Amino acid sequence: MKNKYYILLLLFLIFIFFGCAKKKAENSPVTSSADSLSAYFLLANDFNLVLEKRQEYNRKSFEIIVNQENDSLNRVNLFKVANRYYNMKNWKDFNKTVYFVLKKSESVNDTVSMTKAYTYLGDYYESQAILDSSFQFYKKAANMYEDQGDNLNWGKTLINKATLQYQAGDYLGGEKAIFNVLRIIKGEKQTTNILYDAYNLLGVIYAELGEYENAIAYHNKALVISNDEIIPKEFQSKATTFNNIGFLYLSSQNYLLAKRYFQKGLEQKNLAIQKPSVYAMLLDNLAYSKFKLNENEGLPKMFYQSLKLRESLKLNSGIFINKIHLSEYFVSKTDTIKALQYSKEALLLARSTDISAYILVALKQLAVIEPKNAAVYNKEYIHVNENLQKAERKMGDKFSRIEYETDQIKDENTDLETKNRNLLFGFSALTVLGLFLYILKAQKTKNRELLFKQEQQKVNEEIYNLMISQQNTIETNRVQEKKRVAQELHDGVLGRMFGVRMNLDGLNKLNDEPAVKQRISYLSELKNIEQDIREISHDLNREKSELINNFVAIVDNLLEDQKKTFKPKLIAIIDRTIKWELVSNAIKINLYRIIQESLQNINKYAEANSIKVELKKRDGDLFLTISDDGNGFDTKKSKKGIGLQNIHSRTTECNGTADVQSKKGNGTIITIVVPFENKQILT
Repeated sequence: MKNKYYILLLLFLIFIFFGCAKKKAENSPVTSSADSLSAYFLLANDFNLVLEKRQEYNRKSFEIIVNQENDSLNRVNLFKVANRYYNMKNWKDFNKTVYFVLKKSESVNDTVSMTKAYTYLGDYYESQAILDSSFQFYKKAANMYEDQGDNLNWGKTLINKATLQYQAGDYLGGEKAIFNVLRIIKGEKQTTNILYDAYNLLGVIYAELGEYENAIAYHNKALVISNDEIIPKEFQSKATTFNNIGFLYLSSQNYLLAKRYFQKGLEQKNLAIQKPSVYAMLLDNLAYSKFKLNENEGLPKMFYQSLKLRESLKLNSGIFINKIHLSEYFVSKTDTIKALQYSKEALLLARSTDISAYILVALKQLAVIEPKNAAVYNKEYIHVNENLQKAERKMGDKFSRIEYETDQIKDENTDLETKNRNLLFGFSALTVLGLFLYILKAQKTKNRELLFKQEQQKVNEEIYNLMISQQNTIETNRVQEKKRVAQELHDGVLGRMFGVRMNLDGLNKLNDEPAVKQRISYLSELKNIEQDIREISHDLNREKSELINNFVAIVDNLLEDQKKTFKPKLIAIIDRTIKWELVSNAIKINLYRIIQESLQNINKYAEANSIKVELKKRDGDLFLTISDDGNGFDTKKSKKGIGLQNIHSRTTECNGTADVQSKKGNGTIITIVVPFENKQILT
C-alpha cells in the first residue's frame, strides 16, 4: 500500500499525455472569412502564454462559433474549443462545450461527431473520478467506433476503458484489454500514439502486480516510441517516460538508478514551460531519491520548489505526495513539529479530496510520527482500508468485461464473416433446441393433465360404484325392516288385539265389579297396543327418510369414521330437508370428495382440536362449509398444493365457487357454493 499513491499519480501523468495527444489541434482548413477564429485557436493553444490569456482566447472562439450554422465545420470547431479547454484543465467549460456539440450532432444524426462526443464525456468523468459514468460513455463510443470500422479510435477508447479497469483494481482485466487493443490495431498505420499509451499502461499495471522487469521492459518500449517525430515535442513524452522508469526503480528501492532517470527527465528542453506538472513531479521524485540516498544537497529546497509549483497548478495529488515526502524528510532530521505539520496537512487534503489511498498513507505516516496516538491512527487505517477494498470491488463489478478475447494462440486471420455465420448457426441451433425443449415440456404437461383427468374419472367411477353399493345395502335393509314390521304386526299387535276382543265379548254379559275391573284392564292393554303401533309407524317414517336421503347416509358414514378414527371433535350440521334424489350424481360425488379431501388435509397438517362440517341450502344454492381451529397456513404460498387444486377443480366441475380463508395459527375455513340444477329441490 505504501507505493499506491505513486502509482495513482503516475497513471494521472500518463493520461495527461494521452489526453493532450488526443486533443492536439486539428489541422482542418479554415476559410479566409474566419481568420480571426483561426487566430484565436492558435493563441488558445500557445503554451507560452499564461493560462488566463489562453482561456480568454478560447472563450472568444466559442462566442464566434456558437451562433453559426450547425454544419460539419461548425461541429469541428466546437471540438477544437473543447480540446483547448481540456488542455487547460478547465473541466466546467470543457463539459459544457461537449454536451453542446453532442446535442447539435444528435439533431442531425451525425454519428461520427456523436461518437467523438461520447469519448470526450468519458474523458471528463474520468477526470472527475466518476468512473462508472466514464466507463458508460467510453463503452458507447467503443461500440460505435467498432460499427464504423474505425480501429484506431476503437483501440484508443478501449485503452481508456482498460485504464478504468486498472483504477478499479482489475489489473489482469486491464492487461487483457491492452493486448486486445494491440491485436485490433495490428496492421494499421499511424499507431504510434496508441502504442505509447498501451505500453505505458502495461508498465503501470505490471508495476502494481510487482512484476518490475516486465514493467521496465514496456516503459523502455514507450521510451523508444517517444523518439518518433509523430509525437509533438511539446507533449514531453520522453520526460514522462523517464519519470515512469525512474519511479519503477524508486519503488524497487534502487534509488541511484531512479535518480539518474529523474535527472534525464529534467534535462528535456522547455519542460517547465510546456509541461509544468511533469517538471514538478520529476523535481519531487529527484529530491526524494536524493533523500533516500542521504544526499542532502539542495534539500529541502527542491521539495519546496516542487510543492509551490503544484500548488499554483492546483495539482492536489502532487501536493499530497510533496507533503508526505517533506514529512518523511523532517522525521529523518528529528524535526517532529514540521514532520507532524506536513503529515496532518496531507491527511486534511486527502480527506477533502476523498482519496482513500492517500488517507491511508497519511495515517500510516502519522502513526510513525506520533507513537502515542498510533492506536487511534491504526484503527482509522483499518476502517478506511476496508471501505477502500469494498469500493474497489463495487466499482469493478460495474464494469463490463472486454468483449474480445486475447488468446494469442487463436488464428488472427479468421474471416469475420465466417465467425458471424458460425455464430448465427450456433444461435439458430440453440433456438431450435430451446423450441424443441419447450414443445417437449408442454407436451409432458398436457400428458400429465390428461393422466390426472383419467385418474380423477376413475376415482369418480369408484365413488359412484360405492354409492350404488351403499344404496343396495340400504335397499336390502329396507326389505328386511319391512319383514320385521310385518312380523311384529302379525305376531304381536294383531294377536294381542284378537285376544282383547274375545275377552271383551265375554265380559259384555257381566256387570259385576270383577268384570268392570277386568274391562278396565283390557282397555289399558288397548292403549299399550296403540303405543306399539305408533312406534312401528315412527320407525317406518324414519326408514323412508333414510331411503330418500341415502347421500346423507353416505356422508354420515364418512363422518362417523372420522369421529371413531381421529382425535378432533367433529360437529356435523346437515340440512335434512334437501331432496338429494333430485341432485345429479356428479355433484354428490364431488361434494363427497371435497369433504373427504378436506378431512384428510386437516388430519395430516392442521393438528386441530375441533372440526365443523355444515351442509345447508340458501337462496337457491347449496353451501358446504368445513372449518377447523388448527394451525392454518399461508394461502398465497399454498395455492399450488394438490389438495387445494382438487377442491377448486371439483367445485369448478359443479359450476360452483370455492373460497379458502386461512392464516397461520388461526385455523382454516373452506366455503363451497354450488347452484342446484333444479330449483324445485328447495321446496
